[in-house]
Amino acid sequence: MKIFALADRMDLVDALWAMESPWPAFMHHDPIAERLFALVPDMFPEYQLLAVEEADAVIGRVIAIPFHWSGELEDLPDRGWDAVLELGIAKGGAPTAVSLLEARVVGNRQGQGLSAELLRAARDNVRQRGFADLFGPVRPTAKGGEPEAPMQEYAARVRQDGLPVDPWLWTHVRLGGVIVKVCPVSMIVPGTLAQWRAWTGLPFAESGPTEVPGALAPVHVSVDHDHAVYIEPNVWVHHRLGP
Repeated sequence: MKIFALADRMDLVDALWAMESPWPAFMHHDPIAERLFALVPDMFPEYQLLAVEEADAVIGRVIAIPFHWSGELEDLPDRGWDAVLELGIAKGGAPTAVSLLEARVVGNRQGQGLSAELLRAARDNVRQRGFADLFGPVRPTAKGGEPEAPMQEYAARVRQDGLPVDPWLWTHVRLGGVIVKVCPVSMIVPGTLAQWRAWTGLPFAESGPTEVPGALAPVHVSVDHDHAVYIEPNVWVHHRLGP
């Protein structure tokens, strides 16, 4: 396996987009993502990483974006993923930090430590680009099993060795990341009930909080208004890379 920046292999941009997604279908319908996410690799190819095996088979990727950060941790936006994507695309001020938007490997290669390798490569790449701070509005991988648990409480859970219980948060912290705070409105996915039925296969026949496989929190459903909305909480993690 080799990991390199997309800027060095722009011929693989189609393979980057063709890589299978582990996210539930509804996650692809955040309006901010639908409008802006596809712009990132073309605008910032030097921050996108590809993990490639023989015959140019893409087995992992990192999507990241430089953005203007004030230098104060409390200024990291509560709107997390959506907000940092908007900040990076808008270029409001010179970039002072980089944020991960995604780091993942294909399904048959998960559980082999490749996610940690991608994260190490992302840290090295950001440092080499002259930045001292890498952030991520992290989506805890096991939180979907406890959608009713408050994210603040979930993110604070630790094992006996002091590292987070959640596997993806554990990986970040083990490599030097620090959990900063929860971003409670990191992504918003609205839709009609027909859309949500198509995305999930669930009936959505009753109003109220509804658990949906893959969602980190319940989906809010209103039958009377023919509408449902998912508000995803994430966790801001900070990797301080040096002066």
